[in-house]
Amino acid sequence: MTDTPVSNAPIEITIIGGGLAGSEAAWQVAQSGFKVQLNEMRPSHTTGAHLTGDLAELVCSNSLGSNLSDRASGVLKNELRQLNSMLLKCAEASALPAGAALAVDREAFARMVTQKIESHPNIEIVRAEMKEIPHTPVIVASGPLTSESLSQSIAKLSGEEQLFFFDAIAPIVHAESINMEVAFRASRYGKGDSDEGDYINCPFTKDEYYTFVHALQSAERIELRSFEVATLTSGTGVKAGQFFEGCLPIEIIAERGVDSLAFGPMRPVGLRDPHTDKRPYAVVQLRQDNLAGSLYNLVGFQTNLKFPEQKRVLRMIPGLENAEFERFGQMHRNTFIASPKLLRPTLQHITRDNLFFAGQITGVEGYMGNIATGLLAGINAARVLQHKTPMSLPNETMLGALCHYITNASLKDFQPMKANFGILPQLELEKKIGKRERGQLYADRAANVLKEYITSVVE
Repeated sequence: MTDTPVSNAPIEITIIGGGLAGSEAAWQVAQSGFKVQLNEMRPSHTTGAHLTGDLAELVCSNSLGSNLSDRASGVLKNELRQLNSMLLKCAEASALPAGAALAVDREAFARMVTQKIESHPNIEIVRAEMKEIPHTPVIVASGPLTSESLSQSIAKLSGEEQLFFFDAIAPIVHAESINMEVAFRASRYGKGDSDEGDYINCPFTKDEYYTFVHALQSAERIELRSFEVATLTSGTGVKAGQFFEGCLPIEIIAERGVDSLAFGPMRPVGLRDPHTDKRPYAVVQLRQDNLAGSLYNLVGFQTNLKFPEQKRVLRMIPGLENAEFERFGQMHRNTFIASPKLLRPTLQHITRDNLFFAGQITGVEGYMGNIATGLLAGINAARVLQHKTPMSLPNETMLGALCHYITNASLKDFQPMKANFGILPQLELEKKIGKRERGQLYADRAANVLKEYITSVVE
C-alpha cells in the first residue's frame, strides 16, 4: 500500500457492484492513484441469492476452477498473476484442499476482500442501490442479479431488453451428518493434496442410481415467477427461462435421459470405492466448503427442487441418508447484456469511452472470468483517466480471447462463456499430440504473448 499514490481529489470514478468484478476493478483503479466510489446495494437491498453484505461473496460453488497450468482455468489464473490480481491472492490465501482445483472458504475469502477494499485510502464504499448509470466515468459490474431499476437504465443504452438465463445453486450439508461407513474420501485418479483425498464420494450401485434418477425426474420444483417466464421481444432469439448449459440443474440433466447424470456430474471415472474395491456405477462428490471442514457442498448438484423434495430426494444418495442441510439449492434469474452489440474488447461501451462493463453481466461465466474482466476494466478505466490508450489484450491470451468472444459472438445464440481452449486461435502443429500436451502449448503461448504485450504497453 505504501507505493500506492493516495488521491486527495473528489471521486474520479464510480463502480457499481461490489462482487468479484467490481471489487477487483475498484482495487485496480485505486492502486493507480484515483479516488473510487464503490456502490454496493447489499445488505439493505438484497438479491435473493446472497446471504451477507460482504464484498465478493460467492453464492454458487466455492471452487474457482482448476489450478493446473495445462487447463483453461489454470491459464487464466496465470494471466491474472502476471497482471497482479488482488482477488486471486485472497483466494489463494483462503484456499481449501480440493485436489487440482482452487477452492476457498467462501466466508474467509469474502471477509479478506472486504477488509482490503475497506482499508484502501482511495476507495469509498457506499451502501446504496445505484438506479441510474451516471454520465461521469463508471464501471458497471452489478452482476447477474442487477436490480430492476438499474436494469432499466442499462436497457436504455441500446434501446432493447437485456438477455436472461437461469443459474442454480448447489446444496450444502454438515460434514458430521455424512455416513462415512458408506461414503469415502478420494480425489479422481488419486490427485489431491491429502493422502486420503480431498473429496467425499457417495457411491451408487446401478439399481440405486436409476432409483435416484427416477425420483429426480418426478420431484416437485419451485415454480418460476411471472417476470421470469416472460418471453423477451428484443429480436435476439433468446428467451427468458433459458438455462445456461454450463450450470444446469440436476433435474434438467435427468430429463435429457436416465444416463445423462452418470456421464455428467455423477461420472465415476478415476474413483474406486475402498469398501468394495470396485468402481461405483455413479458417484456424487462433496467438496469442503469452509476452513473448519464442517460444511461440504454437492459438486455440480445445482437444483431448483422444492426444499422438502430436496431433503427427500438427496437423502436417497448413499451416505447422505441422514444428511443435515446448511443450505438448500435454489435457482435464480441472471441478467447479461448484449455485449456483441454494446461493448468493445477493451470492455468500453461502443459510444462512451468512460463507461465500462465487467463481470457476469457482460456474458463471461465463472468466478475467474468475472475477476479477470473486473481487472481489465479497472486497468483500462485508470488508463482512460490517465489519457492513455486502453489495453486490448491479444486473442492468444485467455482473457483476450474471452473479451473477443463476448464482443464478437453472434447475438442469435449468445450465451455466457467461460475460459476454454476452444476460443483461442488454433495452434499450428505438425503432428497430432495429446490433450494435456496441447493444453500446455496453449498455456506457454498465452504466457509469452501476454508478457510481450505488457512490456509493449508500459509507458
